[in-house]
Amino acid sequence: MNNYLTFTDEVQDALIANKPIVALETTIISHGMPYPQNIEMARKVEQIIRDNGAVPATIGILDGRIKIGLNEQELEAFATTPRVEKVSRRDFPYILSSGKIGATTVSATMIGAALAGIEIFATGGIGGVHREGETTMDISADLTELAQTNVAVVCAGAKSILDIGRTLEFLETHGVPVVGYKTDEFPSFYARESGYRVDFRLDEPAQVADVLRKKWELGLNGGAVIANPVPVESALLQQDIEGVIQQALSEAKEQNIAGKKVTPFLLARIKELTDGRSLATNIALVYHNAQVAARIAVALKA
Repeated sequence: MNNYLTFTDEVQDALIANKPIVALETTIISHGMPYPQNIEMARKVEQIIRDNGAVPATIGILDGRIKIGLNEQELEAFATTPRVEKVSRRDFPYILSSGKIGATTVSATMIGAALAGIEIFATGGIGGVHREGETTMDISADLTELAQTNVAVVCAGAKSILDIGRTLEFLETHGVPVVGYKTDEFPSFYARESGYRVDFRLDEPAQVADVLRKKWELGLNGGAVIANPVPVESALLQQDIEGVIQQALSEAKEQNIAGKKVTPFLLARIKELTDGRSLATNIALVYHNAQVAARIAVALKA
């Protein structure tokens, strides 16, 4: 892996000392938020992880290398470069060969984390089965990655633009545990509720760490979803956001937007339709997930 991975000194030292580390993605920086909120968010998320006893490792592809941890200049590049490729499992060989800058999605960040020996990853929300996925077969690679890669993903559930019921069915079929962190109900990103239950509820970082440790010690490969609802004060009401999502989905269909372009379009349009409230919620849930992920990472090393 020395041919492909490079580490910041902070991450390298943490790996050598067996300190807790939390992986972070770059797609949320390059494709999930506008500038300058994206770089401000990236810096603060890293600091939240440090403040809670762990080391942040933001992952992305630059100059033909998988970067495990980014310096300030590299963070700026992901936040400001006009054309950053969106990288999933299938894209690694091409992006590395081409030398292009590639922002890692949930699935790609899981791969990078696993290659580096990092077991905890904080993000906003996972991808899943898209609405009308039963006919389009549009299913995020995040789900298949969770079925095979030993990284736990702390998230605010699945993005509410998705078919959450089918997403949870897919995870169940592939043996991926969905843990509710201090919740019995699976959150839907912007909202704390979805109408669907989690597999298990756990209320303490040490409990989550113990479940993960036992899972992997038993040789049960694959990740886990740690569903952590957005804080109450920042949450949107499910019935309110659903109407906005339906409008954005309709516009995407009218404009023939498909594939990788769907999610960035929908998130941007939802931001416009909610007068920026969805972006504030997105940022709040990312901060909350970083805090919880750091505490779980610390517990996993205890």
